[in-house]
This record gives sequence, C-alpha cells and structure tokens, in this order.
Amino acid sequence: MNEDRIERETLIAAPLERVWSLIAEPGFWVADEGAVSGTVAVAGETVIAKNTEYGEFPVRVEKVEPPTYLAYRWASAFAGEELREDNSTLIEFTLTQEGDQVRLRVVESGFAALAGSDELRSGAFKDNSSGWPQVFDAFKKRAEM
Repeated sequence: MNEDRIERETLIAAPLERVWSLIAEPGFWVADEGAVSGTVAVAGETVIAKNTEYGEFPVRVEKVEPPTYLAYRWASAFAGEELREDNSTLIEFTLTQEGDQVRLRVVESGFAALAGSDELRSGAFKDNSSGWPQVFDAFKKRAEM
C-alpha cells in the first residue's frame, strides 16, 4: 500500500461555476462550516483555516487555473505550525464537466516526506484517507443545494 498519495473523486450535480466557487475557498475541507465562505484563492496567499475540534491550519494557495484546477499546501499533521516542505502535503483539486455534472477529483500527496516518525506519517495518511469521504459528502450537499 502506497502511503504517500490519497486519490478520491465524486460526481456532483451542480454547475461547474458553483463547484469552482466552493473549492476556491482556501481550507474549505477543514475549516468550521461557514468560516471560509466568500474567500477566494489567490496564488501565493496563506490563510488560516480554523477548526474548533482540530485546531488552526495554515493553508497556502499554490496554483489557481480557473475553473478547473486548484492546488493548496497545508500542514494537517502539524496544526498551528508555519508551512514548510517537511510538514505539509499538497492537495490538488481538478474539476471536469461531464454532461450536466462535474467530476471533482482530489489528490493529496507528500505524506512520505513529512518530518517525524513513521507512526506520525502513517497516522496522518490514515486520518486524511478517512476524512476525504466525509469532506466529499458535506461538499456535495453544499454544492447541490
């Protein structure tokens, strides 16, 4: 099993522009509901995604290609720490129009390069692997409203 890369995708019954506007809210996958509403991804900017249960996570916008691709970097296993190459993973969102639906694909990579123990890396991979289905369920409901 490769514990460096998580890949998930789902189909969403919503217009591409709607799905784009939601993924362009930096940290939407971890921030408390409504906390990042109305924010817009700007390449190079860092925002703090606040989650009352898990803490604060810096999220840097790496690349923006409207309306089909967004890349973010975040330190999921190191809440509250400044972003570095050895404490963060890269999250890439790709949108593809398929008829009247949009395919949302996420790839999160970089777990093997995280600083710390094998247990920390494996735990981060496991936590995020189980988290993405929950994120997608909530995201679909929000996008399809």
